[in-house]
Amino acid sequence: MSAILGFPRFLAFSIGRALQGIRRNALMSLAAIATMVLMLLLLAGFWLLQAGLVAGVAYVEEKVEIVADLRDVPGAEAALTVQAQALAADVAALPEVREVRYVSKEEALARFRERLRERGQADLTGYLDRNPLPASLEVGLVDPREYQPVVDLLQSREGVVDDVVEVQQLIERLTSVTDVLRTGGFVVLALVGLVVLFIIVNTIRLALVARREEIEIMRLVGASDAFIRWPFIFEGAFVGLLGAALALGVLALLAAPVGDLMYGFFRVLPLQLGTLARDIVILVVGTGLGVGVLGSWISVRSYLAR
Repeated sequence: MSAILGFPRFLAFSIGRALQGIRRNALMSLAAIATMVLMLLLLAGFWLLQAGLVAGVAYVEEKVEIVADLRDVPGAEAALTVQAQALAADVAALPEVREVRYVSKEEALARFRERLRERGQADLTGYLDRNPLPASLEVGLVDPREYQPVVDLLQSREGVVDDVVEVQQLIERLTSVTDVLRTGGFVVLALVGLVVLFIIVNTIRLALVARREEIEIMRLVGASDAFIRWPFIFEGAFVGLLGAALALGVLALLAAPVGDLMYGFFRVLPLQLGTLARDIVILVVGTGLGVGVLGSWISVRSYLAR
């Protein structure tokens, strides 16, 4: 019971000592907070960029299709159409396939004419004796990386399929770009995080050195390591929370221009970025608090272990 009643006093003592330590080491505390803000802004920016890229890649992956041009044999259109429909049914039965669309020669020509109109180019197809565009199968994939079984099936029907458009290069480019950006971003964040951790560790260490006599007296009167440790852990937590609050303030001021920039960068894609604001708040506050507490714990633990 006495321990429970004494907890509020211990908590008030720890918080008071933590705030006092921040005031006493104002310069180092400001340096730690400033570096924390920089790291958290980089983290939030990276998170925004990743969200846009992931949404963009997901949208592009939905549009990645395998297109199989069908053979065009004058006089055998009806037989080839029946064979194409049978092939479409076989392709649709594959687990890698999301949907299959049969595009007739007439629909292919209509699409071509529509593209000419959109580009403002002259349509000269009316002067042709016959429609030169082939019918085709457009195959949507569940996962664009799992395209090989579909390609193998289409290529095996040489009597029906004339050519299969290769999608491997496009898929490899998409995955390589996102992997490079993700890896580079994590490396930068890890380096900045180590710098922040180093500054916080040294900030708390300076506070420990400045109060070494007080700590020795507390030890002599029987204070436990936990009693000595918690004020410094609270100090690191306050540094992290102050850094997170300032970072969120900067992000709030930049919300409108950053939103316009994101729309301008990804405007070709109808992105659904989800609950980004909530995710960023949780990420920034959690990271700031975690790094601050971890830095303080490392510093106090190494000091008290002497």
